Amino acid sequence: LKDSSLSPPCQKLQNFNSDTLKMTEHDFDTLGDIAAKLRIHSIEMTNASNSGHPTSCSSIAELMAVLFFDPSGMKYDPTNPRSKHNDKLILSKGHAAPILYAAWAENGFLKKEDLLTLRKIDSDIEGHPTPKLEFVDVATGSLGQGLSVACGMAYCSKNVEKSANRYYCILGDGESAEGSIWEAMNFASVYSLDNLVCIFDVNRLGQSDPTCLEHRTDVYKKRCEAFGWHTIIVDGHNLKEICDALEQAKTIKDQPVAIVAKTLKGKSMTDTVEDEMNWHGKPLGAQSDAALTGLKGGLKNADASMTPTKPENDAEPLAKHPEFKIPTTNYELGKAVATRNAYGDALKALGHADEGKFVVALDGDTKNSTMAGVFAKEFPERFVECFIAEQNVVGVATGFGTRGRVPFCSAFAAFFTRAFDQIRMGAISQMNVKFSGSHCGVSIGEDGPSQMGLEDLAMFRTIPGSMVMYPSDAVSATRAVEIAANNDGIVF
Repeated sequence: LKDSSLSPPCQKLQNFNSDTLKMTEHDFDTLGDIAAKLRIHSIEMTNASNSGHPTSCSSIAELMAVLFFDPSGMKYDPTNPRSKHNDKLILSKGHAAPILYAAWAENGFLKKEDLLTLRKIDSDIEGHPTPKLEFVDVATGSLGQGLSVACGMAYCSKNVEKSANRYYCILGDGESAEGSIWEAMNFASVYSLDNLVCIFDVNRLGQSDPTCLEHRTDVYKKRCEAFGWHTIIVDGHNLKEICDALEQAKTIKDQPVAIVAKTLKGKSMTDTVEDEMNWHGKPLGAQSDAALTGLKGGLKNADASMTPTKPENDAEPLAKHPEFKIPTTNYELGKAVATRNAYGDALKALGHADEGKFVVALDGDTKNSTMAGVFAKEFPERFVECFIAEQNVVGVATGFGTRGRVPFCSAFAAFFTRAFDQIRMGAISQMNVKFSGSHCGVSIGEDGPSQMGLEDLAMFRTIPGSMVMYPSDAVSATRAVEIAANNDGIVF
């Protein structure tokens, strides 16, 4: 490895007890061929579009091959990506989208010839993933957001659905500088999400410079452990180490698992490209022929294929919520009732009317002010305290929405501004989340301007497809909650 002085030797699996694992057969030759084919597709796709990120794809080729095709990886039905029983991958480093599409072509869901339509104006195979494709749950690419969504999905499966689904999130090492990543890391450990695996792709190179930690996997490990994660360091191009780590992850209880994978950007794409700067977001161009010749020449079987492991349960879609109806209110005519109090009452009434238990509520330690606490007291199993981390609150709510739930996300209106990018990306993700902003405008008075929601209406009106309502009294607040619950999409 270049700059080896910055890189400690790759450590073995930590606290690994092979006796706790079932003996699993791994076809490393075929997995290696599939990893090479994923690289080949990534080069060819980005050449055809004359744009894209083949080197960012290459660093995770072995990881993707194992996740999609080895028994240690995901259980999913490649013919039915929307099945609620599938394990899920959130590719937080969404610029590596070509290798995600390549994996779904290698498992037979996409036609391989369609891969060459990458980034064309009439193609759903876009530069970054969106839910236009059935196997994509949320849009990614605005970095730092995928892990929060994976947390919401994992929390919902473990604590609400009581299902066996597992969730995997691949992060770029560069995006791990985002604070929202560590909001999510904290959330996952607080709630013991042992059905969640976060994979750090530590390929050393960012867009314009090396990343702040480069290949110092020991530092990543210490940080993950400090946040309460069981952490494993692997060589991200060693198929056996990846398989062993994923198998070990399935045995860990009451802790999320972080896999810190030491990789090379542009791996196996010629010495001119591998682990070299200034190749981010560029097709290989003149280096393509040499890279493709080397990759194709190294294949043991050009027709190599593997069948993914399917979940044990029948493939079925997520249930859809029925129409919600809140009973008629009985507020006394002429009595002054704060709209936030009416919101809490309406949310509680909605919870009682929701026989399928679709409605969930989330808050960031303001529930006694937003009055989401009324719902929390009545339905503690459907309330999630996300603490003071608004970006993560929105991401977790988005994750709940992907599981067919109807999340109500409450905060002071002013505090949603810090999560604007999560909300913006939520619109691209076709998010179904309801936002309730209390303490609006100048009404907060003595607390001063830092607490005043003055930008909230303008902010939410910029979101494509959003619905914005401003109730004037308790009755209209109640009806606004009912309308929001029945409107699939973003509502403020």
